[in-house]
Amino acid sequence: MTSSSDAFLPTVEISTGDSPQLAIIWLHGLGADGHDFEPIVPELDLPFPARFVFPHAPVRPITVNGGMEMRGWYDILGFGMNMRQDGAGIRASATAVTRLIDREIEHGLTASQIVLAGFSQGGAVALHTALREPRPLGGVLALSTYLALGDTLAAERSAANRGVPIFMAHGSADPLLPLALAEASRRTLQGLGYAVDWHVYPMPHSVCAEEIAAISAWLTLRVG
Repeated sequence: MTSSSDAFLPTVEISTGDSPQLAIIWLHGLGADGHDFEPIVPELDLPFPARFVFPHAPVRPITVNGGMEMRGWYDILGFGMNMRQDGAGIRASATAVTRLIDREIEHGLTASQIVLAGFSQGGAVALHTALREPRPLGGVLALSTYLALGDTLAAERSAANRGVPIFMAHGSADPLLPLALAEASRRTLQGLGYAVDWHVYPMPHSVCAEEIAAISAWLTLRVG
């Protein structure tokens, strides 16, 4: 396991073997950090070598938390289906994630061997970035999240990722991001022609064992 910084987002990196066949860039949720999803690596028990890259979001004030500073990919200005969004923050984080994609390609992987993953706020950035990325990625894992800046997607989306595999999962008892918000995001994506592998689990704003097994199977499909 290594930690890196330099001009890139600081990251926690875990390789499960030599010559990884897939790189998974996994973004944490609001207030967490890159260590949050480290424990999921052995739980996924992937049957192929992979590199996991867990970046730390910048520390910033979060409006809905009274301006308290914490790690976040963008500011949260409000809640609800029609919440005002921090477009500048979302786009800045997408640019930072794109640099991590660049680095994985420099390490010798192709874009199609790179999966963007994220939970909650991190999932929103993963979706936003992947659907606008000009190189065809291997897939997107969008967990307990929603489609950020969905009203700009039709104009901004990349032709290269119109067929990108999308795994979306949500908890039926999520008190922070209601299931209806995720369902609306799924309908928007499907309306634009994206194929969404949709899963709902009886859980709150979290990840469950059944979901982890499904993610493992889905990632395995990404390497053929």
